[in-house]
Amino acid sequence: MTAITYRHADVDGFKVFYRQAGSENAPKLLLLHGFPSSSHMFRELIPRLADRFHIVAPDLPGFGQSDMPARENFAYTFANLAEVIGRFTEVIGFDRFAVYVFDYGAPTGFRLALAHPERITAIISQNGNAYEEGLSDGWNPIRAYWRDASPANREALRALLAPETTVWQYTHGVPDTASVSPDGYSLDDFYLRRPGADEVQLDLFRDYRHNVALYPAFQEYFRSYRPPLLAIWGKNDPFFLPAGAEAFRRDLPDAVVRFLDTGHFALETHADEIAAAIREFLDR
Repeated sequence: MTAITYRHADVDGFKVFYRQAGSENAPKLLLLHGFPSSSHMFRELIPRLADRFHIVAPDLPGFGQSDMPARENFAYTFANLAEVIGRFTEVIGFDRFAVYVFDYGAPTGFRLALAHPERITAIISQNGNAYEEGLSDGWNPIRAYWRDASPANREALRALLAPETTVWQYTHGVPDTASVSPDGYSLDDFYLRRPGADEVQLDLFRDYRHNVALYPAFQEYFRSYRPPLLAIWGKNDPFFLPAGAEAFRRDLPDAVVRFLDTGHFALETHADEIAAAIREFLDR
């Protein structure tokens, strides 16, 4: 059951690409990637879990192999990303599932939980933030754009889309950078170089402020529904601080919090450890 298939789902006319593995009779696990990646980031994790879970990993709208419609036809907001992914889960029959959230996958997945809490069986947050104290100073240029959406502030963020920045995101905080395959950041850069992709990403930088505004609602969801939660964190992440992982315990005292000596893209160096932690956590 470890064979991975690569499919597209028609979600009300929107093409969503996804990776799938495992028996359809097994417990369901939805994997949600972050910026600037795609479901390719789960290439090492999926085979390590497919004997136990029915796994689906979609590319978010505008990312990877999913549709990237023109901005005049689709508003690139996290609310819209979540709406498409929510409908995607319905189209493929994911009625109750655990969700793995990373980076942009966190506000997407937490929105799914807010809309349909009865569908979420557990949450694995790998550097997926829901607390103000989890945001580092690395967000300051984006915060400036939130305060003032001037052309100059938007232009300043293009540096975050540069190839060298993507490499830095993958390697910062990794004790041995030779352990990081170039495949992930090279593919991400390929997708970022597509015509119009830069403007899509700048729109999402701007909209991210609405995720922060929803943090209290996410936290209320945690307190009200008490989903089992594993926070497994690359502790050297330059964007999402360890304090963001620890904060889950404030609303979910039984949350399992673990730190790994690596950076933002923890799966690049610690897929074995993360897979083992997920198996132990979900098997409980």
